[in-house]
Amino acid sequence: MTALFALATSLLWGLADFGGGLLTRRTPALTVVVASQTVAAVVLGIVVVATGGWSEAGGQLWFAVAAGAVGPVAMLSFYKALALGPMGVVSPLGSLGVAVPVSVGLIIGERPGPLQFAGVGVAIAGIVLAGGPELRGAPVQRQAVLLTLVAAFGFGAVMSLIAEASTTVTGLFLALFVQRLTNIAVGGTALYVSVRRGARALPEEGGAAALLAALPALACVGLADVAANGTYSIAAQHGPVTVAAVLASLYPVVTALAARGVLSERLRGVQAAGAGLALVGTVLLATG
Repeated sequence: MTALFALATSLLWGLADFGGGLLTRRTPALTVVVASQTVAAVVLGIVVVATGGWSEAGGQLWFAVAAGAVGPVAMLSFYKALALGPMGVVSPLGSLGVAVPVSVGLIIGERPGPLQFAGVGVAIAGIVLAGGPELRGAPVQRQAVLLTLVAAFGFGAVMSLIAEASTTVTGLFLALFVQRLTNIAVGGTALYVSVRRGARALPEEGGAAALLAALPALACVGLADVAANGTYSIAAQHGPVTVAAVLASLYPVVTALAARGVLSERLRGVQAAGAGLALVGTVLLATG
């Protein structure tokens, strides 16, 4: 069950990243974050009311609040780092956030078997290579590296926090709803400040009409992100966090394959090798 839900997390996060990346080509990143999370919050609010999730309110929701506060900061740091580039360095460095939940799992006493330890190492190597690291070229700006490390730590922290935010399915719906509300509050504040400083909030071409036309795509991105957080929480609660975290972090492979299938982007040799290693690591983790 852990492997199944963690792999589902990778699929959903990978597709959400791919969709979000496409949307930010025309719409400011902050607007994409706020709009997609708002749609997701509306849907989750309906689900919480329908399932009676409010009865699960408790102190554990502060983990969801923390995850919601950290998430937008991590995402915006990642987008800024991607803008500074090169993407071939930023992308694989960003995936190193898996070290946070893996470390948490080891600290709380989890001890994977030999095959699973091998799978962790092989899968992490595959995740990094799947991003297509650039081993040559101009030096990377220090700011880009620092922003990427902030993003990586944030992504890993969100994984750890959301796993602690609930213990039941209805409680998970409530936790995800609270996380989305916090995402909107933090992202919305950042968007307001950005606009006050002269940045645009709407797409340069088409304005509000273009944003409304993009709502279905924004909804898909937001709901995929929500579902990924949910499946990861279930995976982490029903099995070793070290295994769940690594398998859930295979999303760069999914993003690269989606770009290959939809945009006809060619995979570099190092990316293909990374995808292969990630698959080998997955098999070791699932069978270890």
